[in-house]
Amino acid sequence: MDQIQHKYVEANGLNHHVAEVGTGQSVVVFLHGFPEIWYSWRHQMIAVANAGYRAIAPDWRGYGLSDPPPEPEKASFVCITIILSLSCYSQVFIVGKDFGVRPAYYFALLYPERVLGVATLGIPFVPPGPVTYNKYLPEGFYFSRWEEPGRAEADFGRLDAKTVVRNVYILFSKTEIPIAREDQEIMDMVESSTPLPPWFTEEDLEAYGALYEKSGFRTALKVPYRSFEEEFNLPDTKVEAPSLLIMGEKDYCFKFPGMEDYIRSGQVKFFVPNLEITYVPEGTHFVQEQFPDKVNELLLTFLRKHR
Repeated sequence: MDQIQHKYVEANGLNHHVAEVGTGQSVVVFLHGFPEIWYSWRHQMIAVANAGYRAIAPDWRGYGLSDPPPEPEKASFVCITIILSLSCYSQVFIVGKDFGVRPAYYFALLYPERVLGVATLGIPFVPPGPVTYNKYLPEGFYFSRWEEPGRAEADFGRLDAKTVVRNVYILFSKTEIPIAREDQEIMDMVESSTPLPPWFTEEDLEAYGALYEKSGFRTALKVPYRSFEEEFNLPDTKVEAPSLLIMGEKDYCFKFPGMEDYIRSGQVKFFVPNLEITYVPEGTHFVQEQFPDKVNELLLTFLRKHR
């Protein structure tokens, strides 16, 4: 971890934090999801740097060490453009996790000549359009609760940032979609005595907690949970770049209505024809932290194939 360097890129009056390691000519950019930050890529960054690549992992605006926008409620997917951290590089590999998958693939659609390959974890490419999962799931679906302005803020506000991250990691490491009863909030779904996943240490939790104490959750709740209805002017919805999807077999996202069939039937390849799909048998939604050696092996094989 000590070899990872930290810098800030100024854009639109905000400082954006970027973690960086390696001196190779080939650049790999890692895009985190929620409740993650650059730190969630710590294992992969070291691995690709040791293999001769340059690894870059930004914190999105309002996440981790990056400045929050002046009005977090107006933050959007359009605003979290990865051009900020890629502007110095003509060609890159992009690795996206969770909601980081959307900007990863959208960048590949907008700037195909600059993308050598796209690897995603936990979420496949989904074409732009309304998110309809909440129409098929109970009212207590975590997504529905968190997209309601003020509700998650009140729920999270009862706890310190470290406990919020702890609870989300526990919930999102399960095989079932987090759905609260009508008489409880999402944070109430985790007992204080519930242990952390064995691969997530107290030291890791301290790192996350400290960074979310700085950033809070205002921007993180707006993007992604209250921004999925945005419209994008994409030139196409077919990604031609070589792509890799890594899915943990125990990832709760398989339980989203239609998701498992969309992936396993190969329907996703209509939009990403050069897609390879790999499954990690015991992997959860945090497969890159749970099984870092396996994920590193899969990523490096993909990178070397398309370098």
